[in-house]
This record gives sequence, C-alpha cells and structure tokens, in this order.
Amino acid sequence: MMTSLILAASLCAALLLLWPRLSRARLWRATVTPLASIIGSGFLVLGPILESAYGIWAPAVMAALCLGAWLFGGAVRFNIARRSRGARSPGEERLETGASWALAFAYVISVAYYLNLFGAFGMRLTPWHDPIHAKLLTSAMFLLVLGVGWTRGFSALERMEQVAVGLKLAIIAGLLAGLAVYFAEKAGAGALLANPPTLTGWAALTLGFGLIVTVQGFETTRYLGAEYTAPTRIRAMKLAQGLSALIYMAYIGLIAYVFPPGTGDASETAIIGLMGLVAPILPLMLTGAALAAQFSAAVADTGGAGGLVEELTRRRIRVRSAYALLVGLGLGLTWTLDVFEIIAFASRAFALYYALQAGIAAMGARTEGRTLRARGFEALALLGLVIAVFGAPVE
Repeated sequence: MMTSLILAASLCAALLLLWPRLSRARLWRATVTPLASIIGSGFLVLGPILESAYGIWAPAVMAALCLGAWLFGGAVRFNIARRSRGARSPGEERLETGASWALAFAYVISVAYYLNLFGAFGMRLTPWHDPIHAKLLTSAMFLLVLGVGWTRGFSALERMEQVAVGLKLAIIAGLLAGLAVYFAEKAGAGALLANPPTLTGWAALTLGFGLIVTVQGFETTRYLGAEYTAPTRIRAMKLAQGLSALIYMAYIGLIAYVFPPGTGDASETAIIGLMGLVAPILPLMLTGAALAAQFSAAVADTGGAGGLVEELTRRRIRVRSAYALLVGLGLGLTWTLDVFEIIAFASRAFALYYALQAGIAAMGARTEGRTLRARGFEALALLGLVIAVFGAPVE
C-alpha cells in the first residue's frame, strides 16, 4: 500500500512537470536553474543533520535557514531591479566585480560539494560503498561534465539539467507522500517523539552558519540577463525560493519527530537508511533523486561559473577553459577534503558573496534615499560576514 502511494505521487508529479503549458512556460524555464541549485542536496543532507543536532527544534532551524536565504535573495533582487533601471555608481560597480569573483570561487567549491555527494550516493547501495570508490565516481562525473561543457557548451548542460530537475521533483513528491503517511501512523499511535537537541549555544549557531549552502542557488537568476528580463528573473527567483522553502519545511517537519536518536548513521548518505524504515522502495528512489539532484545542481553551477569567469576576464578566459579550471580545482578538493568540510567551505564562500551583494544593495538604497532599507541591507551584509568567518562543518 505504501509503495503504491509513493509511486502514484511520483507519477502524478512527473505528469504535471511534463504538462506542456508548464514545461514550455517562460517563467518556469527561468525558474528551473535556481531551483536546480537550491534543491541540490538540502532535502537529502539536511534531514539527518538537523534531526540529530537540533532535535525538536529542527523545523525552527530550517525555517531560519529559509528566511535567511529569502532576505539575502531580497538584496540580490533589489540589485537586479536597480541595474535594469540604468547605470549604477562606480562604487556599486566595483563592489559588484568583487562579488562576482567571490561567487566564481564559491561555484568551484559548490560543484565539488554536489559531485562528492553524487559519488557518495552513487556507491551507497553497491558492494563498493567506501570513500575511495565514492571519490573515483566523483572524479568520473567531473570529467563527464567537463566533456559535455567542452564539446557542446552550456545549452547542452541546460537541457540535461531540466530533465534532472523534473526527475528529482517527482521523486521528492513520492518521498513526501510516504513520509506523510508514516508520520500520520506514528501520530495515530501516539508515538511521535520530542528528541532533545545534541547541540546548543554557539556550537548550534555555527553549525547553522555552515549549512547556509544547502539553501543557496537563487543567485543564479542574477546571471540570466541575456535570456530573461529583470521582472521575469525576479519572479523566477521568488518562485524558486518559495517552492524550495515549502519542500524543505514539509520534509523537515515530517522527519523531525518520527525517528529515535541514533537511528541513522553519521554519514552524508544517512537519509537512505532512515527512509528504508518508511518503505523498502524509498532507498532506491532516493538514490535516483540524489544522483539527479547533485548532477542538476552541478550542471547549473558549472554553467554559471563558466559564463561568469568569461565575463570577469573580458573573454580572456573562455567558457570552455573556465570549465577545465573548475574541474581541476574540484578534483583537488575531492581528494583532500571530506564532504562535510566541503559543505562548510561552500557555505562560507557563498556567505561572503551574499554579504557583498547586501553591501551593494545598501549603497544603492542610500543613493535612492531609502535610508531604512539601506540599514536593513547593511545588517544583512554584517550577518553574511559573520557566517563567512564562523561557519562550522558537521563533526
């Protein structure tokens, strides 16, 4: 019964995503790129981490992460709108250049993060479930992305990304349906749990800082100006962030109160074991979702990084060369760090970018005489710097 419900929910979601009026809609196509990055891995990695570290407070922490992402997204949206209205001040443009370099660096780390998760999930259900084989698979995927980007360009990557996003969202629908039934059964039996947090105080706060990367990705909309107008990009970012927040909150709300402490392992693929307790089919489906999620997010950030480096270097480094540089650095990260360390580094890199974007928005708001809004952006910039300095990895 549970398996049938999960498959039916996934099938319905897939049919909706294949509906021509949706799949061909310009707004949806603009939404796919940021959505691919935002739901790159958060629904897989965050569940066990938040449930273990924060216990009963896991949904509140998830809400805080989504709120922080929405506020930083507001700064990016303000900058998109302001830039579309005409020339900005020299100070804003200089800070924008610095922010773009910070983002290019963050993309390198995030692609390594996504593909390392791809390697971990790809080997999870095989006899070769160990770090070395996971890193070998990750390395192979880096070379695949490089090969496609080098020979076919970003347009080919974008088509692969759209298919992967559809598959991922369909599987997530089945996962949420299965979790909802499992949660209802536990609630009906009076077996819901109020697990105490294992982290409190400064340690809990810095871990939250180190997880900000799991809700990033909305900034990719900023760099789609050649394809979409500013109003379309702003609406697409809001839609992507709204959909991802609903998915995250439903997922964390359903998972936080049904598993006793210590049920899963402490690895980045712990969700596979937990979902096996809900329904036997879920581990296989989640492995598929994980592979689609990591691949689509890596594709989105690879394409964004290539175009960004070409723009920043005024075409002295072409897109294909940028892909090769990204892959080389990503392979270095893969073989020197573990996944949780890469997640924390990526969070800090993106936090620096968001701090700079908030600083740009503050300068623009002051130029327009919007003092109160400028102060809000300045507070966001300070928060971004704090996250960049103090974000901590999962132990």
